[in-house]
Amino acid sequence: MSASDAAAPARVATSSYAEADPQLYAFLDWMEQQDPDYAEAFRAYGEKGTGEGQALPVKYREMVMTAILVFAGRKEGAVAHLKRAIEHGATKRELFEAGQSAAIPGGGVTLGLWMQILTQLDSEGAFING
Repeated sequence: MSASDAAAPARVATSSYAEADPQLYAFLDWMEQQDPDYAEAFRAYGEKGTGEGQALPVKYREMVMTAILVFAGRKEGAVAHLKRAIEHGATKRELFEAGQSAAIPGGGVTLGLWMQILTQLDSEGAFING
């Protein structure tokens, strides 16, 4: 670890997807304008499913969501969820192995997209914890 690495401030995990990628989740603001009650219920539902669980930490919840998004070909969403997994402590190796597992039911296309995203994140220096 270099001296500049030691002096760098720790990254703080984003509290929401809108914070992580405002453009991708801009529909949430529009949805709230259309139906505030529904939007609030949707946000509460999302927070329950993406926050710390009783047994499953956020980083693993993010890996599950990523697998579904990658299988569906939703690269932008998968990138946002992988970044959030990293922010919550997921290592490059954990995400690599999660991609391997996702490929079992999802096939080669799932593996390819997952690994393309990891390659991109690695080249951007996203892995702060190995």
